[in-house]
Amino acid sequence: MSSTVLAIPERSRWWHSRAVKRFARHRLALVGIFMFTALTLACFIGPWFLPYDSLAIDLRARFAPPFTGQHYLGTDPLGRDLLARLLEAGQVSLLIGFAAMVLSTTIGTAVGVNAGYHGGKVGAVLMRLVDAFLAFPSVFLVLALAALLQPSPTTITVIIAVTSWMEVARIVEAEVRSLREREFVQAGRMLGLSNTYIMFREILPNVMGPIIVAATLTIARAILLEAYVSFLGYGIQPPLPSWGNMLNGAQQYLGTAPWMAIVPGLTITIAVTSFNFIGDGLRDALDVRNDNS
Repeated sequence: MSSTVLAIPERSRWWHSRAVKRFARHRLALVGIFMFTALTLACFIGPWFLPYDSLAIDLRARFAPPFTGQHYLGTDPLGRDLLARLLEAGQVSLLIGFAAMVLSTTIGTAVGVNAGYHGGKVGAVLMRLVDAFLAFPSVFLVLALAALLQPSPTTITVIIAVTSWMEVARIVEAEVRSLREREFVQAGRMLGLSNTYIMFREILPNVMGPIIVAATLTIARAILLEAYVSFLGYGIQPPLPSWGNMLNGAQQYLGTAPWMAIVPGLTITIAVTSFNFIGDGLRDALDVRNDNS
C-alpha cells in the first residue's frame, strides 16, 4: 500500500492557491519582492554596464562625491568607483546570506525533526544542545570563531550557519512534536514505514511553511552578521569587498566623505528590510488559520 494514500493534514498544502493569493494581497511582501529582485539584478548584472570595475584605481578622482562624471556614487580614498565596489560587495554578501541560510536551515531541520519525532532521551539531548548554543550570545560566538579561523567567504558562511541553526531547530521540534501522534503518522507506522521515511517524507512536508518563513528571516540575519563581523575586521578582507568591510573603510572619513558609509549602509538596510517584508508575507500566507480568508 502506497504512503500517498495517507491522510495529509491541511497545513501540508502550503503551496495551495489560497496561500498564493494571500501572499499577493500582502503589500509589504510585494514591496520586499520588488526590492530584493531589483537589488539582486543590480548586483549580478549591473557591473557589466559600468565603465569601471571594483579594483580600477583613479588617483585623480579620489574622494569624488556622488554623481561626479562617470562615478555615479562617488569614489573611495584610492579613487575606486564606489558603485562598482558596492555591487561586487552585494554579490559576496548575498551569496553568503543565502549559503548560510541553506546550511543553517538544513542543520536546524535535521536536529528539530529528530528531536521532535523521537522525544525522550534523544529529544532531550538534542534540545539541550540547542540550549547550550543559545546560551552564548551569537554575535560574540561569531566573533570568537572568526578570530580563530582564516577569514574567507566560505569560512564566514560556515561560522554564521553554525551560530544560526538553533531557532530553526526549536521551530521544527515544536511542529514535529505536535504531529508525531497524528493519524497519518500512526498509519505510516502500521504500514511498516521506517522512522526515517516517516520523519522526512510524511512529517517534514507538513512543517515546510514555518521552515520557509524561518529560512527567509535567516537570510536577513546572516547578511547583518556578515556585515557586523566584516565591519569589525574579522570577516571578508580587502581587496574583496563586502558591505561590512566597506563600512569599516568608511568610518574614518565620515566627516569628509559621508557617502562612503551612507551608500553601503543604505544597501544593507534595503536588503534586510526586503527579506523581513517577504518573511512577514510568507508567515501570513502560510498560516492555516487564514484558510477561510
